[in-house]
Amino acid sequence: MLNSVYRLVAPRRFEVSFQDIDLTKDQVVVRPTHLSICHADQRYYQGVRPAEVLAQKLPMALIHEGIGDVIYDPSGTFQAGDTVIMIPNTPVEEDEVIAENYLRSSKFRASGFDGFMQEHVALPYDRAVRLPEGIDKVIASFTELVSVSVHALLRFDRIAHKRRDAVGIWGDGNLGYITAILFKAMFPETKLYIFGVSLEKLSSFTFADATYPVMDIPKGLLVDHGIECVGGDASQKAINQIIDHIQPEGTMAILGVSEYPVPINTRMILEKGLRMFGSSRSGRADFEKTVALYQSNPEIISYLSNIVGAQIQVRNIKDMVHAFETDIQKSMGKTIMIWDK
Repeated sequence: MLNSVYRLVAPRRFEVSFQDIDLTKDQVVVRPTHLSICHADQRYYQGVRPAEVLAQKLPMALIHEGIGDVIYDPSGTFQAGDTVIMIPNTPVEEDEVIAENYLRSSKFRASGFDGFMQEHVALPYDRAVRLPEGIDKVIASFTELVSVSVHALLRFDRIAHKRRDAVGIWGDGNLGYITAILFKAMFPETKLYIFGVSLEKLSSFTFADATYPVMDIPKGLLVDHGIECVGGDASQKAINQIIDHIQPEGTMAILGVSEYPVPINTRMILEKGLRMFGSSRSGRADFEKTVALYQSNPEIISYLSNIVGAQIQVRNIKDMVHAFETDIQKSMGKTIMIWDK
């Protein structure tokens, strides 16, 4: 089966190439319908990754957040027409201790190999999760990002001590907003405080117990645990603020991605006896948990609709460029490509 793959060959330049999908292999073939642009995709598109990284990765099809319709499944695991969420993390081994998303041998779509910007995507059966009927497909398109927060919160639940009277989330962007929505669904009895830099963005956290500008945190305010969702250059300030405002023996969850090493106040980590753990990506179990949360807490879908930005019909390479350029201009929100290839 001949397949069109739309690869980034240089910053801001896509080209189509063709490859064969072997229909005799044990895999399901999916036609993408909704693809969501992520910050990682933009770093490749704009060429802001280090030159040696770009030389190693490109050409490569972008996008690791998306859903599609099954068109071929010889096993009968799925029916033709089923809508599935595509899982970008692709393990090649199992480990009884290390999760699939942390195994160094695992590959990841739009990072180690081609992402979902294809006419059709061939997936191992366990890399697709059926999307129940009635769930908004536009919102479902960025389930991968939602599952990253679910994964981090499941780890938080295992690692953090039982005193959870108040928890703070630092970060008022997409990641902070999504993590906050899920936190309230998973830990409804805990007071949730949001710390951010934009008063406009903070005003959207209507479900939180309180919001605070990071420049004006009340003196003496303390949380039992803190979650960092900032990343980039600002993560240093965010992590150190958490260290200042966290109770002794609290847990800090680090979710934000930074390209460079981040200096932090290790002296106070020692003095307070703090725990710190990082979370990255997600695995199949996290996707399944996310879908279960969509069904048990429908308000999650309603809140997530607030961060849907532009929805762009994509039929050709010109449309792809338009979608990515539009995404650059946004201040917040997810740009969704309605993939009509």
